[in-house]
Amino acid sequence: MGEQGVKRAFKYRFYPTVEQTDQLQRTFGCVRKVYNLALEARSRAWADERRRISYAQTSAMLTEWKRTSEFSYLAEVSSVPLQQALRHLQSAFASFFAKRSHYPRFKSRKHSRATAEYTRSAFTWRNGLLTLAKMSRPLDIRWSRPLPEGAAPSTVTVSRDAAGRWFVSLLVDVRVGQMPPPGNSAVGIDLGLSSLVMLSTGEKVPAPGFGKRDQAYLAKAQKGLARKKKGSRNQAKARSKAARIHARIADRRRDFLHKLSTRIVQDNQLVAIEDLAVRNLMGNRSLARAISDASWSELRSMLEYKCAWYGRELVVVDRFFPSSKTCSECGLVRDALPLALRAWTCEGCGAQHDRDHNAAQNIVAAGLAVSACGGRVSPQRRSSGRAAGDEAGSLMARAMGVSAPEGQRDVKRRTPGRRSSSPPGSTPSRAARG
Repeated sequence: MGEQGVKRAFKYRFYPTVEQTDQLQRTFGCVRKVYNLALEARSRAWADERRRISYAQTSAMLTEWKRTSEFSYLAEVSSVPLQQALRHLQSAFASFFAKRSHYPRFKSRKHSRATAEYTRSAFTWRNGLLTLAKMSRPLDIRWSRPLPEGAAPSTVTVSRDAAGRWFVSLLVDVRVGQMPPPGNSAVGIDLGLSSLVMLSTGEKVPAPGFGKRDQAYLAKAQKGLARKKKGSRNQAKARSKAARIHARIADRRRDFLHKLSTRIVQDNQLVAIEDLAVRNLMGNRSLARAISDASWSELRSMLEYKCAWYGRELVVVDRFFPSSKTCSECGLVRDALPLALRAWTCEGCGAQHDRDHNAAQNIVAAGLAVSACGGRVSPQRRSSGRAAGDEAGSLMARAMGVSAPEGQRDVKRRTPGRRSSSPPGSTPSRAARG
């Protein structure tokens, strides 16, 4: 099988010395300060003079800031993380001008992620030991898994999470071999809450509910945090205790999703998944906690980059495709299907359907149709996936060997990417349609 070169990050935990802790904390503060200063300068220049400031100009400003008495402490840390902060700000503005994100926001000392990025000129990698700039000793890294043979990091990112744990992420260039094809196997994935994943093969993966499992411990920790005096040391201890519980939940969830996504990619050549407006669904107060715990977006992201790595095809079916209301046997589309109705009988052919399994079968049929016949590639977030648009209904009927129902041909189609007309905070049409 062929191989392709990819950039892959390997994340490890490390334990800094007292001197390294002090140096890294000052670096985090300087990175945040430089980012905020540059954002303020660019915002003021546009507001007052309608003038744009480039990355090169902010880099020159950084040199001038270091020469002032007010910001002379910026020269005490490595200049590379500060330059990287300016590059990240430039990327944020590029995304804003391309209408991919909102206007950049200032970084908060309490709520922003503590991180610093070092490029090749700011660290030394020798004999498996990593030494950062301005440090005399290498980092005490716990190598939970080995790096690929002969790999050398091109970028090093150091971070500290809310639980006080230190991590280092090494970005390396590796060769990834494509997995042997498992035949013509394809799978459709219907995402849910009671069952996290329903596959078109009939396999149901129950939701692990890691957040629900530790909900009592988390509630007790957060209750104790709310009772502590603001700004006190006891409040800091209580905040760290709650953060450790959150970190444990996140680690378990991420491990579970990695294993699940890897198994799906290994066993199937084509993976079809539905596109869900998770941000809109989070507006439902009754389901927001369960949706957040399910982490659908993280599962989709894992499937996307793993399919791209290993030569699999990912098809993302448009969120307006009525997968649950369409009969997978004859293609008849129901007028309505309440969310509480988990099983139903088709009025056209009399077939009995489990709601989630039927949706998964329709999703894989639409994915196969788009893979074979081609279709509108929308919406698409990354280059590793293709999406089935509103024409997937007729394509799916062709893939199943039946004609599209008369009512389906006359359905008014939405333009992919158009926002829903539902008011903010309301349950989006996907939950209402099933």
